[in-house]
Amino acid sequence: MAATTADLVRARPRTAPAWLWALPPVAVLALVFLYPLALVVRESLTPGAYARVLGSHAFQDALGTTVWLAAGATVGCLVLGFVLALILAFVPFPGSRAVARFIDVFLSFPSFLVTLALLFVYGTVGIANGLWTGATGDGDGPFDFLTTPWGVLLAEITYFTPFVVRPLLAAFSQVDTAQLEAASSLGAKPARVVRQVIWPEALPALAAGGSLVLVMSLNEFGIVLFTGAKGVTTLPTLVYGKAILESDYPAACVVAVVNIALSTGLYALYRGVSRRAGAHR
Repeated sequence: MAATTADLVRARPRTAPAWLWALPPVAVLALVFLYPLALVVRESLTPGAYARVLGSHAFQDALGTTVWLAAGATVGCLVLGFVLALILAFVPFPGSRAVARFIDVFLSFPSFLVTLALLFVYGTVGIANGLWTGATGDGDGPFDFLTTPWGVLLAEITYFTPFVVRPLLAAFSQVDTAQLEAASSLGAKPARVVRQVIWPEALPALAAGGSLVLVMSLNEFGIVLFTGAKGVTTLPTLVYGKAILESDYPAACVVAVVNIALSTGLYALYRGVSRRAGAHR
């Protein structure tokens, strides 16, 4: 006898509700991330903590330093990354593919490694100062900028530029070479070709890469620490100083909450720019 529809429904194996499968990852996320974050927020709500920290000169100076370093690093990475990507994509030279692959590997390097490399080259007893003192006989070399905010800025631009170059190379690979050849055959100079043909294709990638660099440089800690820059205090280093050196945990949590708020807002901007960049391709 043929099975009825009701029999088939009863014989069908029961599956767990969809929300039940979401419980394990949500529980792990809550335990590993949300619970510690809630503790930080709760500690920051200590009476008078926000007024005391936000009104202090240390916090205001750290906030200003963080913002200008992040903005400066972003602008520097955009300019340098755009030039490097142009050369790698449209100016063929021996070893260009190896350089492009090295950029991919460079993305996996820790930030302190780049800072150490700069210290070996431009540090007080680095190669550049050694060459200068050996050639002139002076006791000290002229290169001492790594312990200043400009040294931190140079290190951040050096480290974060590949994060702009990589999406630009992907965008440039989609450029129709026939358009470039047609523009050149019509007498357009290279600057005009870049402005009218390549620049529109680069804008989404520049926006996405710049937003990512802005978020990462805002939270950078290792570069500031390893350069040993005197008087350069950013929000992450202020959190370290308040929590580890001064044991002022309410103040450290207030600074951390502000930093999280800034990072979350910029990350939302980055996601929006990335979605628009994907929609325009």
